[in-house]
Amino acid sequence: MFDYGQLHKIPTVIMRGGTSKGLILRRSDLPADPVLRDGVILRIFGSPDNSQIDGLGGGTSTTSKLAIVGPSSNPNTHINYTFGQVSLDRKVVDYNVTCGNFVTAVGLYAVEEGYVPLTEPVTSVNIYNTNTNMMIVADIPVKNGQILYEGDFSIAGVPGTASRIMLNFLNAGGTFTGKTLPSNNAIDVIKLDNGKEYEVSIVDCVNTLVFVRADDVGQTGTELPNEVNGNTELLDTLEKIRVKAGIKIGLIKEDEQVSPSTHALPKIVMVSDPKAYQTVDQQLVKREDIDILSRYISMGSLHRAHAVSGAMGLAAAAKITGTIPNQIVTHTQEGIRVGHPSGTLYVAASVEKSSEEWSVSRAGNGGQQED
Repeated sequence: MFDYGQLHKIPTVIMRGGTSKGLILRRSDLPADPVLRDGVILRIFGSPDNSQIDGLGGGTSTTSKLAIVGPSSNPNTHINYTFGQVSLDRKVVDYNVTCGNFVTAVGLYAVEEGYVPLTEPVTSVNIYNTNTNMMIVADIPVKNGQILYEGDFSIAGVPGTASRIMLNFLNAGGTFTGKTLPSNNAIDVIKLDNGKEYEVSIVDCVNTLVFVRADDVGQTGTELPNEVNGNTELLDTLEKIRVKAGIKIGLIKEDEQVSPSTHALPKIVMVSDPKAYQTVDQQLVKREDIDILSRYISMGSLHRAHAVSGAMGLAAAAKITGTIPNQIVTHTQEGIRVGHPSGTLYVAASVEKSSEEWSVSRAGNGGQQED
């Protein structure tokens, strides 16, 4: 019995993974009833409250992440991982999405907690993501029988340096819809109620993404969070495009009440050709150092950096003939350099076409790096 009137101690780990931060909770420590479980989680985070002042959440979408973990029943994996996006303004924990950044935290946690024995120089953690029924491999560096925490690897959007954790998402195409191209088209036209039409590419790889050209919505692609998040007309247009695309591929029902905090998928991403720009930290990113510009919208606001899951989807889209990212990217080699508000991010995907279907055998992060 789990009574709110009693004091219950629930062990938790606060951890950063990439440019995201959140809590790791063991499933065995939480109530079995889903409604009660989510009520407890919301209370721990301090939601609903945009500052999450009375909880452990960080008051932003990127610092309000959740991982529920436990031993895996699959002999090929080491740990089960359920991702939850904890809403800031509603009593909602959204499990219909996943987070690439936070997988790195789960991989490190698994090694620290003994879910997998240490091997040198790399301990590979096989993670089963219950949101997507997908296997993810996280490579944790190990030296002298210890996890290697220190290193010279830097992530754009995170101060300091540390060791590098590599991720590989296996068989990542069609994660949520069953198809890498859910509409079967490289390009779709979305018509809004005001009559305006926008070309989009809808790609389902790790997360389901709607790509739109930045200049089609009046932007350059070099915008920073304060410019986008203060532009209510732009955000309203992007949200309407996102919802129409979600309805088209069946992720959103026609008559549903939809908001960014209730329906995290699909995500919408503005992309454009490479240009020089200043990061949020006033660092110069040169045109020749990137292959595509991307501005990733999460929970109704521009991500300060870039979600790794979204970047992997972008890498896959860049290799699918005819999509908007494919038309924009400066090359179609395996990896691409993505320019985002905090710097650059290198991601890669292995994409193949058989008959009329596109498949993604692997999508991985080669790491984020500052200019």
